[in-house]
Amino acid sequence: MQRKSIAIAVAALAAGSLVAAAGTLLAQGKEARPAAAAPAAPALATGSVALRDVADVYAADATIEAVRQATVSAQINGNVTQFYVDAGDRVKRGQLLARIDTRETDAQVNAGRAAVAQAEANLGQAQLNFDRTQSLIKQGFVSQAALDKAEADLKAAQAAVEVARAGSTQAATARSFAELRAPIDGVVSQRLMELGELATAGRPVLMLHDPAQLRAVGAVPQFALPRVAGASSAQVELPTLGRTLAATRVTVLPAADARLLSTQVRAELGAKVPAGVVPGTAAKVLLPTGTARKLVMPAAAVLRRGELTAAYVIGGDGRPQLRQIRVGERVSAPDGGAESLIEVLAGLADGERVALDPLAASGRVR
Repeated sequence: MQRKSIAIAVAALAAGSLVAAAGTLLAQGKEARPAAAAPAAPALATGSVALRDVADVYAADATIEAVRQATVSAQINGNVTQFYVDAGDRVKRGQLLARIDTRETDAQVNAGRAAVAQAEANLGQAQLNFDRTQSLIKQGFVSQAALDKAEADLKAAQAAVEVARAGSTQAATARSFAELRAPIDGVVSQRLMELGELATAGRPVLMLHDPAQLRAVGAVPQFALPRVAGASSAQVELPTLGRTLAATRVTVLPAADARLLSTQVRAELGAKVPAGVVPGTAAKVLLPTGTARKLVMPAAAVLRRGELTAAYVIGGDGRPQLRQIRVGERVSAPDGGAESLIEVLAGLADGERVALDPLAASGRVR
């Protein structure tokens, strides 16, 4: 019996050993199986840093302003009783914008009408007196002097009527000034007064501008004027939007500012202007002065983070490396190509390659 128990135990141990050995072989087989390869990341789009002949320009600091703008001012004295528009509202020419208290002008209109009525009554009396005197002189009852006086009174009464009518018209015109109307189609830029404030003749109340016609206005110092005086084309750079627009017309004014020693230049923009371009926006007017050889790179490769200006440079191993750089103004090819380039002042060398998508390159830095 004891021998039978020992045999059963030995058989159980042998079976356990076989199971353990099979598990070890299975695990080794799984470890030896090669792992599936990860999908390869798409290649980064890159651009080159190179010395190129580019259009040399003079960049004049400028601001955007409306070609058509108007300041609506009060022409009579009185408190502002009503505003019908506010800043940002679109208006049509002739639209009512605001109203000034008309009690004083209403009184002047009524006084003018009364003066006309009085003058017309005096004229009627003078006419009757003249006709009566003329009849009496034919009968020999009055002298010629009496007729002359009656005729003079008639003419004076006629003149008084004209004066009264002119005064009434003037009062009615002044009454119409109580209604401030838009002189142009456009947008209300600013409201310069509040409801209830006293408007005096000549005081600005509202400012309007036409957003369909904008231009960049800058100043060119006199030392640079000979190089840009004959410019017939220009580009307007909008740093806040990262856009550059072609000017439809360029005008260099034929007069200089004696105080600033500069000359004003105007670059008109086309009808299709990006959203966000409004009067007062900072801009640069890029005036061509010839060609120059400069170190340039694609403008899309520049990364700006606060005060940091950098680019991802592709190293020898194909990996992008972040490098701080210093750049200048945007430039364009002499043939007017659509490629957007920017001048490199420091940090890069001719022949290096940079990532055109800094965001995608940042995800591959290890």
